Amino acid sequence: SMLRINCPVCGFRDETEFSYGGDATVRRPAIEESEQQPWLDYVFMRDNPRGPHEEYWHHLFGCREWLILQRDTLTHAMGETKLAREVA
Repeated sequence: SMLRINCPVCGFRDETEFSYGGDATVRRPAIEESEQQPWLDYVFMRDNPRGPHEEYWHHLFGCREWLILQRDTLTHAMGETKLAREVA
């Protein structure tokens, strides 16, 4: 069955209108970081969580906003959705 994503701008839409943008919990190292290991970890090392998780989704065929969506990776249940630009 298709996932339904609640866009804060457009309302509920089918997942086919969106593009997955990755893990929203990963933090990029400071641009001044000169050590190689933090950059390798940032690019290649990812957790594979089971349960609630925050993800980036881009509403390509709607408002074109980037969203942060809470999704349960085990059940695919959707939680809170926020506009990424409003999250510090």
